[in-house]
Amino acid sequence: MDKVVKDAAEAVRDIADGATVVAGGFGLCGIPELCIRALREKGVKDLTFVSNNCGVDDFGLGLLLDTKQIKKMVSSYVGENKEFERQFLSNELEVELVPQGTLAERLRAGGAGIPAFYTPAGYGTQVAEGKETREFDGRPFVMERGIVGDFAIVKAWKADRYGNLMYRLTARNFNPLCAMAGKITIAEVEELVEVGELDPNQIHTPAVFVQRVVVGKHEKRIERRTVQAKG
Repeated sequence: MDKVVKDAAEAVRDIADGATVVAGGFGLCGIPELCIRALREKGVKDLTFVSNNCGVDDFGLGLLLDTKQIKKMVSSYVGENKEFERQFLSNELEVELVPQGTLAERLRAGGAGIPAFYTPAGYGTQVAEGKETREFDGRPFVMERGIVGDFAIVKAWKADRYGNLMYRLTARNFNPLCAMAGKITIAEVEELVEVGELDPNQIHTPAVFVQRVVVGKHEKRIERRTVQAKG
């Protein structure tokens, strides 16, 4: 099945108000920037986003914070966004902070059809409040639920028309996990190849997890540029 759509606007066409969206990326590396921009232009609101972070003030998911289209964030790191801080402290934004490894496993579990699992991370802290806890082999654990989004938006390097995906270097990050965790997964890619051109051993996300593919140019902004002084 050819899963390629003409543009990002078509790819996100049925993401409606109140949807839960799982978004790949780490910082600004490997983020689905085309889909984020299309959601901003679409004007959809009251969204719940599950993502490692919320971008920066003028890029990534920060664009949707600026227009107040995000109702809730489920994240593991939120330290680079002043608007995020403002909305959180003024109770305009609901936030669920999740240990980073736990977030990754919740996404993987959701994509694998596992409803819940136990982890020692967060036991005895606010992370465990209101959650079931159990002891295994003398050690306490917290039960965490798997995450499944109504939609997932991810960024890959290459794809074929069936939706098999390859990521490049560290831009892989949370993308494979997020691709598994969406009921409908939208992959934006830099390069489209014909079916059979990808080495099967190099495919990171199989096509079975992907419903739509959109090709486009990406800005690939650097979150923090550090250079060595001359001399």
